[in-house]
Amino acid sequence: MVERGEADRQLPRDSAELFRRIDREWKAVHDAVAECERTKLEVRQGGDWSAKDHLAHLSAWEWYLCRHHLGGLPEHEAMGVDEQTYRRLDQDGLNALLYKRNRDRSMADVEADLRRSHAQVLARLREIPFDRLLAPRYPDDVEAAPLLRWVASNTYEHYEEHREAIEGRVRKVDRGGD
Repeated sequence: MVERGEADRQLPRDSAELFRRIDREWKAVHDAVAECERTKLEVRQGGDWSAKDHLAHLSAWEWYLCRHHLGGLPEHEAMGVDEQTYRRLDQDGLNALLYKRNRDRSMADVEADLRRSHAQVLARLREIPFDRLLAPRYPDDVEAAPLLRWVASNTYEHYEEHREAIEGRVRKVDRGGD
């Protein structure tokens, strides 16, 4: 498990630091997956997500980051649902929708989509001046949270969260279940 220091809990101070964090956690996810037997990546037990499901989830949220936060599409369009459905769903509901949408995809398809979504995130971030990432994401946000907060939560922070889940999932499969 990668321990994050106090500096990592704060938002990056510049583009170089942002890309270092993204690259570090991206590599850690792929290292965790590479250590698994391929047959174990798609195993679900007791209603838990498989490692493949976690990878599909990461890809879906990267696409959302590109389309909505970095691309300006309305939230529901970026998520690929009608506006009424989007407004009715909380975070758990959105994640359940993404799970249902992706659960029957092949591992090869999920991996290819994850590579594409990640490449798109990196390309978009390279186009954006760091000062823009520091600006408030939403004009009516009373906390004035910067766009960088959404970038962090949909990239390196998200990768770390799901890498830990993937590692736990694989250990559980190795033990034969619960």
